[in-house]
Amino acid sequence: MNKKIWLSLAKMGGREREFIREAFETNWVAPLGPNVTGFEKDLEAYFDSDTHIVALSSGTAAIHLALIQLGVEHGDEVICQSFTFVASANPITYLGASPVFVDSEPDTWNMSPEHLRRAIADRIAVTGRKPKAIIPVHLYGMPANMDAILAIAEEYDIPVLEDAAEALGSIYKSQHCGTFGTFACLSFNGNKMITTSGGGALICKSREAAHKTLFYATQARDQAPHYQHSEIGYNYRMSNVSAGIGRGQMFVLDDHIAHRRSINALYRELFRNVKGISVHQEPNDDYNSNHWLTCITLDTPLNGHTPYKISKALDAENIESRPLWKPLHLQPVFEQAPFYGDGTSEHLFNRGLCLPSGPHVSEEDAIRVVEVIREVIRKD
Repeated sequence: MNKKIWLSLAKMGGREREFIREAFETNWVAPLGPNVTGFEKDLEAYFDSDTHIVALSSGTAAIHLALIQLGVEHGDEVICQSFTFVASANPITYLGASPVFVDSEPDTWNMSPEHLRRAIADRIAVTGRKPKAIIPVHLYGMPANMDAILAIAEEYDIPVLEDAAEALGSIYKSQHCGTFGTFACLSFNGNKMITTSGGGALICKSREAAHKTLFYATQARDQAPHYQHSEIGYNYRMSNVSAGIGRGQMFVLDDHIAHRRSINALYRELFRNVKGISVHQEPNDDYNSNHWLTCITLDTPLNGHTPYKISKALDAENIESRPLWKPLHLQPVFEQAPFYGDGTSEHLFNRGLCLPSGPHVSEEDAIRVVEVIREVIRKD
């Protein structure tokens, strides 16, 4: 059997053990400690902007706490990109609010400003109230069209919560993704750009918002000599052990970003003369994706080939791949939610596939992936 080529497997840099060992030797294993604070400071230094970051148990938790601080309550509506993982929308429902899904634009695959504007205007006409927040996603590391999205948000005075879970290191017009909105979430799940084994963070624009996030993430305990609670809180803080992994990963973050970008460039070159297959890439120089995952789309028709058929062929050769996200407005759990679009995300879902892109993927691995795909096409 050929060597397994994983889609996006975590890779340790070596210094993670140092921080984890320190946590155990000092008995700091709870959801607080020097690694947690250190990891937050490392992230703030990386973004090199006026950000305040709180390390949490997941990116989903970060979205949840941001929505609370944006005043989202039962009966409200929140606009969310449809073409994304379900974790972008689930926290909306935690608060008794409802998602309103917006389709993608074809070049970035992210929230379409045209459909966003239409959605806001229509929800105001239908409900008499504007949505409480807008959640654009930097999908697969590709920056969203933030200039246009922010302009619409400012026009209607609606706050923006960026889902940058897949976009650590991505740049839009010389600015880090995750630093445009009122809040932004990061994810450090096992397959992301860096990992804490599981975890996330909330990027805040003010120290006050970061303090409030920490308050909610640690069960909302009031300042009192006894355990007193005036608000509902959550157990969302990152552990000192997990944060130690994150601190070690920060030393290899730039290497991981550079590697994924180089693998994407290699895929583009290898597919350059393969008729009917396109590699997703930046629409222009304003965008600089971290290329967390390299994705391809098949032209319609491509001799009857489908992403599923190609994925099965890759799997037979011990190569992991993944379909593109199924749009949320097509998910059974959200079938009653409003949707504004033209079918772009559905088309991408039906024609796209994610290819191995992680730090363990070598040039030889990428060549093997493309050879398998070319062979599938040649056979028919």
